[in-house]
Amino acid sequence: MLLAIDAGNTNLVFALIDGGRIRTRWRIATDPRRTADEYAVWLHQLIELEGFTRADVTDVLISTVVPRALHNLQVLAAKYFRVEALIAGRAPLEWGIELDVVSPATVGADRVLNAIAAHAAHPGDLIVIDFGTATTFDWVDGGGAYKGGIIAPGINLSLDALVSAAAKLPRIAIEAPAGHFSVIGRTTEEQMQSGIFWGYVAMIEGLVARMQAEIARPTRVISTGGLAVLFDSHTSVFDAIEPDLTLQGLALLYGRAAAH
Repeated sequence: MLLAIDAGNTNLVFALIDGGRIRTRWRIATDPRRTADEYAVWLHQLIELEGFTRADVTDVLISTVVPRALHNLQVLAAKYFRVEALIAGRAPLEWGIELDVVSPATVGADRVLNAIAAHAAHPGDLIVIDFGTATTFDWVDGGGAYKGGIIAPGINLSLDALVSAAAKLPRIAIEAPAGHFSVIGRTTEEQMQSGIFWGYVAMIEGLVARMQAEIARPTRVISTGGLAVLFDSHTSVFDAIEPDLTLQGLALLYGRAAAH
C-alpha cells in the first residue's frame, strides 16, 4: 500500500492508496519544524484507527511545495516505514507530461499532479482551478501538456490581509451572504462577506472567461480544493469538481511507474 503525502503551504495531506484507490486521508497543518517523530506518533494512531498497520505501507511518495518540510518527511519514511521516500517529479517518478512554460522547474508539484489527474479523467482542453493558499488557474491542453496559468491570492489570504490592515474590521466566516442575494450589505459584516465572496466569484468567472477567450477552443473547467463546493452553488462556471485531484495525480504517477 502507498502512503502518499501532499505537502502544501497550509496543510499536509496524508493518504493511503491501494490499487489506485484512495482508502483514507488525513490532514495536518503545515509546520516545517515538525519532526519525523512527531509525524510518526500522530500518523501511527490514525493508521491503526483505520484498521491498518505500518507494515501495510510498502512505499511512501511525497509531493511538496514546501522545501523545508521535505527532509523530515524523508526521515519519517526511512525511520518508521523502512523505505526510501519517492519524490514526485524526480527519478524514477518523472512527470511524464510536457511542461510548456518558460521555466518548467518552477511549476509547483501540486499543479503538475492536478494536470495529470485532470487530463486522465476529462477529455479536451481543461482549465483546472485549485482553491488553496493561493488560487491557481491552469491550462492543460487536449494532449495533456501543461501550458501555463494564473496565480491569485487565496480567499483566506485575502481575508487575512483585509482584517490585519483595517483595525475596525471583524474576522468573518467565508460564506455566501445569508438570507438574500443582494450584493449591497446593510451591516459591516454583510459588506465584508459580499466583497470577499461575490468579489471572489466575479474574479473566478472573469479569469476563466479571459482564459477561454485566449485559448480559443472549447474548454472544460475542473475545480479542486476545499472551497470548490462552496463556490459551485453560486456560479455555473465549473463543469466538474474533483476534491482529491492532487492525490489522484500521485496515485496515477505511482501506478505508471509501477507498471514499468
